[in-house]
Amino acid sequence: MNVHELLEIAAPALGHRVLISDREGALTAEQLLTGSTRVGVWLAAQPAERLVLVDVNSRAVPLALYGASYAGIPFAPLNYRLDDDRLRALVARTAPAVVVVGEGVSDRIGRIEGIITITRQQLLDVAGDESAAQVAASNDGEASEIAVLLFTSGTTGEPKAAILSHENLSSYVLSTVEFASADADDAAVVSVPPYHIAGVSAVLTSVFAGRRIVYMEAFEPAEWVATVADQQVTHAMVVPTMLGRVLDEIDQQQVSLADLRALSYGGGPMPRAVIERALRLLPHVNFVNAYGLTETASTISVLGPDDHRLALHSDDPAIQRRLSSVGQALPTVELSIRDGDGQPVAANERGEVWVRGEQVSGRYIGAGGLDDGWFRTRDSGEFDDHGYLYLHGRLDDVIVRGGENLSPGEIEAVLIAHPAVESCAVVGIPDTEWGERVVAAVVVHSGSTTDEDSLRSYVRDRLRSARTPERIQFYTELPINETGKLLRRVLRDELAEAFATE
Repeated sequence: MNVHELLEIAAPALGHRVLISDREGALTAEQLLTGSTRVGVWLAAQPAERLVLVDVNSRAVPLALYGASYAGIPFAPLNYRLDDDRLRALVARTAPAVVVVGEGVSDRIGRIEGIITITRQQLLDVAGDESAAQVAASNDGEASEIAVLLFTSGTTGEPKAAILSHENLSSYVLSTVEFASADADDAAVVSVPPYHIAGVSAVLTSVFAGRRIVYMEAFEPAEWVATVADQQVTHAMVVPTMLGRVLDEIDQQQVSLADLRALSYGGGPMPRAVIERALRLLPHVNFVNAYGLTETASTISVLGPDDHRLALHSDDPAIQRRLSSVGQALPTVELSIRDGDGQPVAANERGEVWVRGEQVSGRYIGAGGLDDGWFRTRDSGEFDDHGYLYLHGRLDDVIVRGGENLSPGEIEAVLIAHPAVESCAVVGIPDTEWGERVVAAVVVHSGSTTDEDSLRSYVRDRLRSARTPERIQFYTELPINETGKLLRRVLRDELAEAFATE
C-alpha cells in the first residue's frame, strides 16, 4: 500500500479535524489530503526523482511526505545541521531532485546540477493553490517502491541512504495503530527532527489515528513544557537526554502537565534513576520504552505502561530489572539473539539482535539486504526468561581488553547509579599492553561533587577490576547529536587524545 493511500483512508473519516499545527498555521485532514495531492501533481511535472527536505519541523513536512508519495518518488529529509560542505555533497547525491529549503539554506547549498530549489513557503503555496487542477486521489503512473530515504549520520564515512519502502511503512502503521482511534482532543508534540525515523513515523501513525501533531521547530526544555501545557498535549516522544531536562523543568516550574497521558522514549539507554523519577513525578502518565531502528521503520519492541508500574513497585529484583529493558517484541516481528556464527543463543546469553518482519527493510542504496528475511541490527543484547530484551550497546562499541570482551553499557549502568553522576559514557582507547583500556567520561549533577578515585572505587566494588575505568575525564556535557544520541566515536577520539601520553 502506498503511504498516500493511508491518508486517503483517513481523511474522509476525519474531515475537518485539525491534524497538523505549527506556530504559523494548521491543516485539517481534508486540507492535508488536498494539499499533498496538489504537491504530488506539481512534483510529477518536474524533472525530479526525489523530493528532498532541508528544513526544521513545520506543516510542510507531512505535505512533502505525502506529496512525494502521491507523485511516486521518494521523500528524503536531510540533516540541516550538517556543515555546508557535507550538506552540499549530500544534496548533490540526491539529484535529480526538488529540494525544499528552510531559511538560509539556499545560500548554503548554492547551485547544484540537477537540483531544483524551492522554499518552504513556495511548497505551502503549491499546496494551497485553489486554482490547481482537481484530480483523483491516486497515482496511476509508474511509482517508486521507495517511500522514504533516511541518511545515516556518517560519523565514520560517507552517509548511507537507508531505504524504507511503502510496504515497510504501511505494515508498521497498520500493525501498530488502530484507524481513527484517537479522541478529538488528542494531540502529540513532535520535537524530533524530520530526518529522524521517529519524525517520519510520528506523521504516519498520528494521521492514521486522527491525532493532531503539534510541531516544535527544535527541542528546548522550557518551551517543550510550555507547549505541552498550552496546547493540552496528550502524547509525546522524547529521547533519554530530553526526559531528564524536561523533568528538571517540571520541578522548577512546579507544573503537573495534567493533560499528558502517554510518553514514549527511546533512541538510547535510559538511566534507571531518570525513569524512576519520571514515574514518581508524573504518576498519571503511561510510559512506554520503544526500541527500533531506521532500518526497521521504527519500533520493534516495547516496554509498556503496566511493565513500568509493576517494576517500580515490585519487591522482586527480576521484575525491578525490567525498567532497564526495552520490553518484548511486537506481535508482528520476530526477534532473535544470535552468536557470531548466526546461531540462536539461550536466554540470559548475550549475542547480536536479529529481527524479521514486513516492516523491516535492512537495505541501503547500493548495499545491504536481508538474510532469509532477517536483519542484523549490530546491537548487542540478551533475553531474560520471560522474553524481555536487554541491550548492551553496539557490537562495534565492545571494548576488547586483553582478549576479554567488555560491555560499555554494563559499566555505564554502575556509574549512572552513583548519586553524583548525571550522565556518563565508557569507551575503549588504544593501549600497547592490553589492546584497549577502559576510560570513562562523566558529567556530575549540578551542586554535587565527586572525584576520579571515588568513582573508580564505586565501580570496583560492584564489578570486577578489569571493568573498572583506568581513567575518568569530567565533562560539563557529553557530545551528543540533535536527537540526544551519544557521539561515541567523537568521545573516543577526544579521550584517546587526552590520555595518549600516558
